[in-house]
Amino acid sequence: MSDSILSAPYFHDEQAAYSFVEARLWSEGKQVCPHCGVIGEHYELKGKSTRVGVRKCRDCRKPFTVKVGTIFESSHIALRLWLQAIFLIASSKKGISSNQLHRTLGITLKSAWFMSHRIREAMGDDGAILGGGGEIVEADETYFGEIKGAKRAVKGGGGAHKHKIVSLVQRTGATRSFHVANVDHNNLKPILTKHIAKDSHLMTDGAQHYKKIGAEFDTHESTNHHQKEYAKPSKIEGRTVHSNTVESYFSLLKRGLVGTFHHVSEAHLQRYVTEFDFRFSHRETKEKIDGKWVRTGPNDGERAERLLKGVKGKRLTYKTTVQ
Repeated sequence: MSDSILSAPYFHDEQAAYSFVEARLWSEGKQVCPHCGVIGEHYELKGKSTRVGVRKCRDCRKPFTVKVGTIFESSHIALRLWLQAIFLIASSKKGISSNQLHRTLGITLKSAWFMSHRIREAMGDDGAILGGGGEIVEADETYFGEIKGAKRAVKGGGGAHKHKIVSLVQRTGATRSFHVANVDHNNLKPILTKHIAKDSHLMTDGAQHYKKIGAEFDTHESTNHHQKEYAKPSKIEGRTVHSNTVESYFSLLKRGLVGTFHHVSEAHLQRYVTEFDFRFSHRETKEKIDGKWVRTGPNDGERAERLLKGVKGKRLTYKTTVQ
């Protein structure tokens, strides 16, 4: 039986936690001074009263730790607890609430809430364009919650009173979602044309707003959900037209927003959506090779390490609320 990942030293020992983070944020183990940018010209301070992980730059003579310039900066929470929180958030398919982090880590609810949002900031991607080279990208929209003060339609239902989320999912790659004011051609065209390569194979449902936008891409095919058509053969041999991948993303997103977080304010909705994007982009996948199923995507530990690499340059400076 293999040991639990939660028994790893960096989850329990502060020195081990610093060493773990340094090995991943400082390439080739070379410390970078955040004050002057000099690489490698530093030494570790080892006085009895010196905090763990403190180094001093020989060039500018200023002290620093690996936390400077990251989401950890100015935090009084132990780095090992940060690593525990990162692992829990990265490995929980439907998310983990601030209340749960507060109980599990033994920190205040206020600290757990702020920690969660800092980690979500680190989950933002590099903005690389999706698709390209004929890759399939699925696009669809979903509706969540209710907009404060918005009135429900008297007849015909509809989602005018709900928050709108548009998601783009590359079948073999990343997911990117956007909280938008309205689902229409004017709002969706700039998003799709900016984030999806022109030489991609776009797949959607039969919504009217995708028809004109689809002409911007190499290929656009859709299914008609009104006629209970959810998958069909593509005009490109060996492919199937469907939007089931993005629909499976929506199922996780909604179960998380409703079942884990219960209420998400409009001010923070985009950040929560980005969290689900990250986990789905780095989801564990399996592929059948020589008759055997082989894991091809990251496991929970590897996903947490990918998240850790995104902590640089993404600080949040507010204490409790967004003004």
